Amino acid sequence: MSDKKTSKPANDRAANDAAPEDASSEAGAEHVSEADLANDSHAHTALEPTEDGADDKAEPAVDTHEHGDPVAKLEADLAEFRDKHLRALAEIENVRRRGEKEKADALKYAATNFAKDILGVADNLRRAIEAVPEEAAESDGAIKTLIEGVEMTERELLSIFERHGIKRIEADGAKFDHNLHQAMMEVPDSGQPAGTVVQVLQSGYTIHDRLLRPAMVGVAKGDSGNKNGGNGGNDPNGDKGSKLDTSA
Repeated sequence: MSDKKTSKPANDRAANDAAPEDASSEAGAEHVSEADLANDSHAHTALEPTEDGADDKAEPAVDTHEHGDPVAKLEADLAEFRDKHLRALAEIENVRRRGEKEKADALKYAATNFAKDILGVADNLRRAIEAVPEEAAESDGAIKTLIEGVEMTERELLSIFERHGIKRIEADGAKFDHNLHQAMMEVPDSGQPAGTVVQVLQSGYTIHDRLLRPAMVGVAKGDSGNKNGGNGGNDPNGDKGSKLDTSA
């Protein structure tokens, strides 16, 4: 009995002696974990943004030299688009004006090809009139009536020509003009100044401001015998006449 009572207090003392060590070890472990948690909380807090705008300071600044000023870039793009817009408007206006001119020319010179074909009729009427001598027309009433009818037909045809802007070139006695005349020969001893049209072999015509057909003419030859190297006429004064659109 005595042995059992004695052993129990001994066991209690052993347990008490061991308990402080365990408590101290647990306290030490608890103290270390709190320090670690404190350090971890400070580390996390340093990375978190604050309410006084520290997050704005932490953002990297934009390098305007590297990426360029966005406002300047937008202004440059706007200027480029404005230039392209103005160029497009100018091109549209040019196309519109060109279209209007082509339309006007088409209406103005629509009868060009038909007029070239009908000029042969006017030539034949003139040849018929000139083929009858004046004495024969005066002596024979029927011939005279026929010639008058042909002359009336010619006048009517020329009147129709004029309504469509087609006019006969009055070349006889005029100064040679390479824009209106085509020299077929030189006429010596004509008594006219050199370069003067002394004979009309075929009448020429114009349609508005364009040459429809040049007049085939004979040109007076000068006393010096110099020939005009262009169309066979002699023009000592170098007068080539007014300019005329010959693209018809």
